[in-house]
Amino acid sequence: MSAALLVIDVQNDFCPGGALAVPGGDEIVPEINRMMEGFETVLLTQDWHPAGHSSFASSHAEAAPYDLVEMPYGPQVLWPDHCVQGSTGAAFHPDLRIDGDLILRKGFRAAIDSYSAFFENDHVTPTGLDGYLRSRGITDLTLVGLATDFCVHFSAVDAARLGYGVTVRMQACRAIDLDGSLAAAIEAMTGAGVILT
Repeated sequence: MSAALLVIDVQNDFCPGGALAVPGGDEIVPEINRMMEGFETVLLTQDWHPAGHSSFASSHAEAAPYDLVEMPYGPQVLWPDHCVQGSTGAAFHPDLRIDGDLILRKGFRAAIDSYSAFFENDHVTPTGLDGYLRSRGITDLTLVGLATDFCVHFSAVDAARLGYGVTVRMQACRAIDLDGSLAAAIEAMTGAGVILT
């Protein structure tokens, strides 16, 4: 009862054919569906951006996708427009089971991005997930989903810093690997005490 599966952003825009496709992003869906059978508590996150979000390259003059800019809360990668609220791209992959206990939408504040399931990218503004987990008595989390080096990474590190036991099942994740981001994410996760299997 104290363990939960946290499924990160398995959405159409992060799968092949999507606006911000992660290579092989759809390959993890059957494994995640199988893993859900082993957990009494399953939580899913959903990237949920308003149109014109500040993390979109299209919102910045003369910027291109994957440029790095400085925002009031720190450095921010600019992305192609993706996971716009209510769009087909923002929907979960059609083969993913979505009968979990909670769906947490993140990235809905126009001026700040949210990689982590726990905090916005200022690392201060909470999403409310921590309070929900504590009220349910959850102490251990297994993370899967997209992308290993961004939303899975930041969620895992934040969970470990909040005191949860954290495991990332790497076979049920896929990475963007932008300029060495996967290696950096692995180093950060292991440094935070996250178990990678």
